[in-house]
Amino acid sequence: MEHLEGALRPYAWGSHTLLADLRGEPSPSPQPQAELWFGAHPAAPATVAGTGLDEIIAADPAAELGSRVRAAYGDQLPFLVKLLAADAPLSIQAHPSREQAEEGFDRENAQGIALNSPDRNYKDPNPKPELIVALTPFRALAGFRPVADTAAYFRALACPELDRYAALLPTDSDGDLRALFTTLISLPVQSRVELIEAVEGSARALVSHGEHPDWMVEAAALYLELNEAYPGDVGVLAALLLNLVTLAPGEAAFLRAGQLHAYLSGLGVEVMASSDNVLRGGLTTKHVDVPELVRVLDFTTLENPRAEQAARGGGVEFQMPVDNFVVSMHELASGEALTIDKDGPAIVLCTAGQVVDGGFTLTQGNAAWVPASDGAVRLSASGNAQVFVATV
Repeated sequence: MEHLEGALRPYAWGSHTLLADLRGEPSPSPQPQAELWFGAHPAAPATVAGTGLDEIIAADPAAELGSRVRAAYGDQLPFLVKLLAADAPLSIQAHPSREQAEEGFDRENAQGIALNSPDRNYKDPNPKPELIVALTPFRALAGFRPVADTAAYFRALACPELDRYAALLPTDSDGDLRALFTTLISLPVQSRVELIEAVEGSARALVSHGEHPDWMVEAAALYLELNEAYPGDVGVLAALLLNLVTLAPGEAAFLRAGQLHAYLSGLGVEVMASSDNVLRGGLTTKHVDVPELVRVLDFTTLENPRAEQAARGGGVEFQMPVDNFVVSMHELASGEALTIDKDGPAIVLCTAGQVVDGGFTLTQGNAAWVPASDGAVRLSASGNAQVFVATV
């Protein structure tokens, strides 16, 4: 087990306080601290004693990854752990499946688009299913809202300009939202701005009257918030169709390939397949590629994006239909021990208190790399502690 120094990503939407406060660093930070990457992705590998984790794995993949992981994923770590701290909305986005990622990566390579080009969609040939676990109250737009709820929301807004598009909602509750979404996101600029302004007036009325279900009031308030931050942006219209969820600390949301989402605010632990592929549809100054986003989207609705939890080894394991990673969360009382029994690599992240293993101490906001060759690891809490374990 070795200390893993994360790679900081200072994206503009990041918080100046959340990560700094968690890690006991000066707060506010001089630059936004959006994400801290603990992994081996070549775009921003974490380091062990100054050496990139990707280099460490490449030097001895048998010891670092183990035979089972190498047989399934080659000589690459198949998951990436992050601390994510949002102080402003991230872009409306989705991620590709493995087949879509491989095709898109090869296509952009053939087109001669540099890997570091701001116009590049596919940075690697990997899919990006992802789990976000809240450390603070965490708001997110996650997946298309069920059709019946969106129809009720549109009726509550009572906006004639929007009603014309409501006719594109499927009549079958199991129908998808392709027709409505692609129409809204493809509107000419002038038509889009006029529609956004019309819905803004209806959203203000809905919020001020307060006679509708809380979730509708919250959705309308978010619409106003997004339009103030990104006036006239197509992502504001996309948000009309998405679930708005607030995760309490310890709750999680899982998003598979093709599910549209945008994180809005809060601090969380994010674990995903090791990929940096993002197809954006708005709420950003970065590259937006609407046709490519539409091509990878899953237009079916999502009843509840929250990930289920099952008891495991004194903690909880988040239930996800993926084989790239397994994530568990452990709350430890002072002196309580956690045994990590595995046959592959693991990343251990401490998010409260500290844990020790002999002379090794892992403190709050920091992570450790556990190569496959280490076998089982036993950690003891020094005071109350919270630990996340990601493995394969």
